[in-house]
Amino acid sequence: MSAAPLQGHGVNGAPLTWRGGLPVTVIGGYLGTGKTTLVNHLLRRAGGLKLCVLVNDFGAVPIDRDLIVSADGDTLEISGGCVCCSYGSDLMETLGTLRSRLPGIEHVLLEASGVALPGAVASSVSLLPSLRVDGIVVLADAETVRERAADPYMGDTIQRQFASADLVILNRCDLAGPRASADTSAWLDTAAPRARILGTERAAVDPALILGLREGPRRVDEGASAPDAASLYDSLDLALPPSVDVTALAERLAAPELGILRAKAIVDAGRHRLALHVVGARTAIDEAPATARAGRLVAIGLRGRLDGAAIRRAIAAG
Repeated sequence: MSAAPLQGHGVNGAPLTWRGGLPVTVIGGYLGTGKTTLVNHLLRRAGGLKLCVLVNDFGAVPIDRDLIVSADGDTLEISGGCVCCSYGSDLMETLGTLRSRLPGIEHVLLEASGVALPGAVASSVSLLPSLRVDGIVVLADAETVRERAADPYMGDTIQRQFASADLVILNRCDLAGPRASADTSAWLDTAAPRARILGTERAAVDPALILGLREGPRRVDEGASAPDAASLYDSLDLALPPSVDVTALAERLAAPELGILRAKAIVDAGRHRLALHVVGARTAIDEAPATARAGRLVAIGLRGRLDGAAIRRAIAAG
């Protein structure tokens, strides 16, 4: 499969790419927004997916001790087949050798520092043909983000972080309260124009929104999140016609009015099968395993916002 990009872009100019490679999710957000909590949450609920977490150093993102099986140099072995690697200043070298060092890894979480620009980090990842940027997730603190974004010193960095986001996790909504959280979510529609906004507590996000979909969405463990977290999402599992144009379908599914936070489809393309990934406005197409079940689309979104009728129309358009 060629690593060259397809011609065209997704909604609002988001790149539409067609390349194989190990999926990488870049996790960004200013200091103290909950990135550490999110990483540990995902490690606990990976559902058998073998993750590699890349951090600047182990002190920056302290993996919960009860998850660690063993430590060896710059690598922690984590229960469930996951690992955590420290890259320091050698990010590109670490990324370039991941597949040879860790051949069983299925998905990479790259946690950027609080003052880093996740879009720039993603651009570095995209230079390596063995990797694929699967999404840029940026966390925000519902209590403080608007004040920080207006600050003359840190505001520019925060606004530039949002500008590249595919998904913004508005964390600590329980502390901010319903009205303030709703106001901040509306403000983020402008601050993060390409992103879908997801309010949450304690970074308790359905892993399917970040780690991708296998056979279907996995629910978060209700006991570790808000009381009704498992009821926040709707999901659809729909049949695809055999002649569907996967590139055109990708463009249509990225439209914000469909309410899709995350989607995946497997399409039979003759000699091979293609996997379509949608994360907010970002879409990508790569080669799927020959054993993957073709002809299905799985989509997940917030309850009441996932427009099943519009998604069916997008599929029927061919």
